[in-house]
Order: sequence, then structure tokens, then C-alpha cells
Amino acid sequence: MEKRVKRSELTYSLAFLLTLVLAVGAFFYGVKVGTARVENKYATEEQPAASVAPALPNAYQQQDLVSFYHTVFLPYREFQNEWFATESKWLADSSADRTADLNGLAKSAKKKYDAIKSVGVSKASPLLVDAQTSYLKSLKLFSDSFAEVAKDANGQAADAFLESLSGNAYFKEGRVQALSGQRDYYGSMLKWAAMIDTDLPSDYEIPDILSLSKWKSLPLIIKLKVSADYLSEQSEMKPFTPQDLTVRIDDFISSGQADKRKLKSFGAIAELLTSADGVRNGDFLSMKIRYYENEQLPQLPFFFSDK
Repeated sequence: MEKRVKRSELTYSLAFLLTLVLAVGAFFYGVKVGTARVENKYATEEQPAASVAPALPNAYQQQDLVSFYHTVFLPYREFQNEWFATESKWLADSSADRTADLNGLAKSAKKKYDAIKSVGVSKASPLLVDAQTSYLKSLKLFSDSFAEVAKDANGQAADAFLESLSGNAYFKEGRVQALSGQRDYYGSMLKWAAMIDTDLPSDYEIPDILSLSKWKSLPLIIKLKVSADYLSEQSEMKPFTPQDLTVRIDDFISSGQADKRKLKSFGAIAELLTSADGVRNGDFLSMKIRYYENEQLPQLPFFFSDK
């Protein structure tokens, strides 16, 4: 005769099964919740890594470079060209009134100083701020030096006077500041380029010896900074621009002159060309298509012949 299951035993068995089901369900629910929490934790930790040191959206924009060109660089360049033209006039005409010319140059420098000082440059682009400061210092120093030596300027030959002027402390520092401003302006162009092309560095330091093989491999925008840095380091304030020096170096190499003269570095060629007056203002535009037709540059007037 089959033994009947007691009601209490059946209730116990059902309760046990229910407890087991709940336990299993709770386990898998816990696993799911725990997994989600861990995933959320690492997702949160990784989020900042994707946005570490974001580029300032308003730093070194092309419109800032263009605005700086028209409001700071060009006014300074106009004064600089006035000085170079006056210097050439003195050497060509021994009867030139250097005292009057220097007083005029001092007033011109003061006028350019006042114009540039009123220009607002975005603090998001510190190199442009530094460039403006250097140009202002240069104008003040040139104005002071010209006013200081003006009264005695006609008392000696032009070449002797220019030599003595080169030794004037204000004049020497004015030249240093002018080249520092130019260096920082071209450095800001490289920072602009690095924001456009992430393969480019935002800065570049000239090695002690920059070989020609390394020089030839550099993008144009870095070559321009190298040339601006070189002119600053050598205190070479000339009528030409860093791009004029750059293209003359590339032309010198391409024409075989570097091999012929056994010159192996950027510095050796740059020194030869600058000391021998082998660079002219406008060289870049006359040879740009030959060497740099596909190079990316900011839309600044002195890079384009139709501007």
C-alpha cells in the first residue's frame, strides 16, 4: 500500500524549492548589478583621460594670426622698412641730414608704439601677447636711441656713425626685442599648424647641429620657425623675412651649392647667406611655387603674392 505524503512535508519541500529559486535569482541579479557598477566605475575613470588638457578653443586661431599681422606686425614692419630705407640713403648720400632723419624716425617709432599699444591681443594665445610686448619694447628703445644720438649724427661719416649707433645700448636692445617679437609670431604660427595637423609638434627647438638631411625632412611651417629662431639668436635684423631665408637655403641646397662648398648643416648655410647679403626681401614669393606649392600655411598676406 503506497504511503501518502504528509501535508507538512509537502509544504516544507515547496518552501525549500522556492527559497532555492529566490537564492539563485538573487545571485544572478547581484552579479548583474555588480558588473554594471564595475563597468560604470571604469567608464567614469576613463572619461577624464579622453579629455586631458583639451586645446583652448580660442588659442592661436587663424583670425588671431591675421589680426596680429595687420594691427601689430605690419605697423612695426612699416617702421622697420623706414629705418632700412634711411640707412641706405645715408650710405648713398653723404650730404643727407641724419639729425633730421633720426628725429623723424624717433617720432615715427613713437607713433607706431601708440598704435600697437592700443591693440587687444587674446590672452589665450600667450606667444602673440609676448610678441606684441617685444615689438612695443623695441619701438620704445629705438625711439630713445634715435633721439639720444640725433644731435651728433652729422658730425661723422655715415658708415662711422652707423657703427657707433650699433654699439648704442638702447639700439642694440631694440634690435633684440624686434627679433624676439618676430620669433614669437612665427612660433605662434607653428602652434596654429599643430592644431590643424596633430602630426605636427606645437614647438620645435633647433638642435646644436641641424643636419641638411634633417632640415630637408622638416615641413615648411617648422622651417620658418627655425629661421626665425636663428635670426633672433644671431641678432640679425635684416630687411628680409624668415621665409625669405628659408627658401634661399632650400634653393642653395637644391642648386648643388651646399655640396660644392661642402656645407653640411643649416647653420653653416644660414651664416654664409646672411653674412654675404645672399637673401633678399621677396625671395620667398618669387620661388614659393617651385618649392612649397602644396605646403599648408596660415592665410597671411606675406605668404601669398596676390595679397
